[in-house]
Amino acid sequence: MTNSQYIINENKIYTERYSLASERIKLVNSETAPEASPCLPVEIAAYFNQTSAFLIKTCEVYGLASSGRLVQMDITGLENLNQSLYKDIEEDNYQNSYANPCFAAEKLGSGLGTLLCVLYTELRGNIIHAFEGRLFYLASSLELYIQVYNILEDNPSAINEVRDAIYYYFFDYADIMAANRMCLLLEPEMSPVKDIIMQKDLSDPSYLYLFGEYISSNELGTSKYLSTLPEGKIKDMAATFTEGYKKGFEAYRIGLSKKKTVNIRYALGFERIVKEAVHQFNEMGLQSCIYMADYSLIYRASGSKNGCYGSGANRQYSYDHRMDESIIFDKAFAGRRISAQRKAFEDMREKALLYSGIAVMETFGMKDFTAADKKEAPRYNEKQQEQRTNYMAAASLLNNEFIPGDTTSFTIIAYPVPEIGKNYKEIFDATIKVNTLNSSLYEKIQTCLINALDTGDYITITGRGKNITNITVALPPVNNPAKETKFENCLDDVNIPLGEVFTSPQLKGTNGLLHSTSIYLEGLIYNDLKLTFKDGVITDYSCSNFDTKEENKRYIHENLLYQHKTLPMGEFAIGTNTTAYQMGQKYNISDKLPILIKEKTGPHFAIGDTCFSHEEDMRTYNPDGKEMKCKENDFSKLRKTDANHAYFNCHTDITIPYNELGDIIVHTAEGDSVKIIENGRFVLPGTEELNKALDNA
Repeated sequence: MTNSQYIINENKIYTERYSLASERIKLVNSETAPEASPCLPVEIAAYFNQTSAFLIKTCEVYGLASSGRLVQMDITGLENLNQSLYKDIEEDNYQNSYANPCFAAEKLGSGLGTLLCVLYTELRGNIIHAFEGRLFYLASSLELYIQVYNILEDNPSAINEVRDAIYYYFFDYADIMAANRMCLLLEPEMSPVKDIIMQKDLSDPSYLYLFGEYISSNELGTSKYLSTLPEGKIKDMAATFTEGYKKGFEAYRIGLSKKKTVNIRYALGFERIVKEAVHQFNEMGLQSCIYMADYSLIYRASGSKNGCYGSGANRQYSYDHRMDESIIFDKAFAGRRISAQRKAFEDMREKALLYSGIAVMETFGMKDFTAADKKEAPRYNEKQQEQRTNYMAAASLLNNEFIPGDTTSFTIIAYPVPEIGKNYKEIFDATIKVNTLNSSLYEKIQTCLINALDTGDYITITGRGKNITNITVALPPVNNPAKETKFENCLDDVNIPLGEVFTSPQLKGTNGLLHSTSIYLEGLIYNDLKLTFKDGVITDYSCSNFDTKEENKRYIHENLLYQHKTLPMGEFAIGTNTTAYQMGQKYNISDKLPILIKEKTGPHFAIGDTCFSHEEDMRTYNPDGKEMKCKENDFSKLRKTDANHAYFNCHTDITIPYNELGDIIVHTAEGDSVKIIENGRFVLPGTEELNKALDNA
């Protein structure tokens, strides 16, 4: 069944409900107009008047999309439509938007304001559904809105009833929502996004407005620039992406021939490369599944955009609503979601076995963003944090049950966006160079590094200058050094660009302070970040983003520890891509490099799971034939006896750049020492080639 056939069948069920709800929304708008003397208190009436006007606009979009008139609009009309849908949350208007937790609380009170702010934000997700013509989401969410309106008409103080209405909306529809997401992930024909990519003229930027996302100068500028590149260059960039994916299967000795689907996730503007990637994946026997990122509160709680997405109208808006799920989350809700997800997996069990993994194209270069931490924004309480941690663990195990981690692979690559500055085109070309370095050269250099590291019992890493890192990383033993290794030789496969050797540290004996003077992680800045480790787990943490110790700790706990009480060190690595470091220094963009590239520009330490989460028992080998043995730690060892506590479902890399790095020294059990890096420069014989880029940085 094609996407259009599916939507037609789905819409037959919901057409009448949608028609009734959309007409009622118009009445809500007229009933709450100031001149209508609404029965509701003035501020509540104003909320419904403004938000119902937005909903009428989304209904108009659905009408345009379903009638075919949307695709006939010229670029000026599409641009005006896009702006009208998102102007409410743009930075200049956000202070007076009901999507702003502060404004909503001020006008409606802290309790009701929070709920109605979350409700409006949820309804803003209808923009994508209107463009795609998905009547289930439009009809059901409009009905929720009307239900809340009716509740408050009867009793403007009925906060608990409003919360219950929102709660049971997600509870009752959990099975449909889970099934829809599963179809998008596993069914190639269910992809209106792919239809746009493969069928539209990508030299005409008007196609960008058909996705329904906010379109900024980044999306337009990227698309325009790619349209100027020769076809050969586009094919080469796509090949770096798709061949990296293929090499991942080869490196991990996973059979790709039995797989049939791949999920492509990317940032809008890169459609020309993605279109070529779809063709190249087809040649590998893989059909591509591509879908828009879902902005419902049950999905944005993950903290990342999974799917096809834009740079967004307002990053503060996204930050404010990252924990909206907390207004409804409890143990029963978590159980309901797991049950619904299991049913969705069971219904698509055969297609899940054909799924090969994700291919991700990230971006970097957006302007600096410092989040304002608003007390009015929803957040999980301590009990909910524990419940959600348990839910995430259960969801991860469920996913691994139907899509085992040792039967899939991935690849990830990144390119800059125009917002990076006037040298955008030069930086883009420099990034291509970084992404396509000589793999054979790095294989030899990194093998040399690994041979030295394998002799170690532990490693010490120190900072330099303002960086006060002083940490000891303990290494697990191996039984047969001639045939086994402690470090993986990471080249140009899953993690593009190449350039690191990494291991899973032994937690006992891993102690000390990890310091970063300033670093961006998942789009958020951390100033003067300090993490203290004792036997491999974080025992204390701080930063200097906010005025008080409590605010800084909460910021780290919510956004870096992902609400866990602590996290272990899941990875220690040495980045070797000095060319990437040189690029960052030359164009003064080191702070803007994504962690995917930045992790290659010095040693890095990941907190959370190891790199081999759910893949510990899969046998993998370095190019020299040695088997990688150090894949687990004291937590992941629990996967066979206490699986709910084996994984943390997060993995965040924190890098010390070469210019802040002091020494990296390997210490053997016999008491000898081998210097790998001294004062930020490679000194191990056989690695001197890496200093050439550092000399020109």
